[in-house]
Amino acid sequence: MKALLDTHALLWWLTDDDRLSAQALAVIKNPRNTVWVSPASGWELATKLQLGKLPGAERVLPKLPALVEEARLRVLPITLVHALRAGLLDRRHRDPFDRMLVAQATLEHMVLVTSDPACNALGAETIW
Repeated sequence: MKALLDTHALLWWLTDDDRLSAQALAVIKNPRNTVWVSPASGWELATKLQLGKLPGAERVLPKLPALVEEARLRVLPITLVHALRAGLLDRRHRDPFDRMLVAQATLEHMVLVTSDPACNALGAETIW
């Protein structure tokens, strides 16, 4: 299985947070799965840290690239095709980070590991 981590799933995985569901944990830990992260998650972590909206991000952000590498996660580059798809998704969901993650997951045939039902409503296959 190819899985893309939503930002909160990435943060909770890297900080060993018990809010990560058992099913999400199983997907991430399964050696047969390829687990990806998006640069959009780094952008979201930095943005929300600046706004004071994401407790825990301050522990991860300064060393995010090293932590991602250490966790053997792969980075999925954002392409022009991803950006176009994100821009064309239903406008009722205004979160640009979610829109990008959904676009990447759908175009790359990945399951999006997220607790956010709005991502499923945008067309992503999700697991939590």
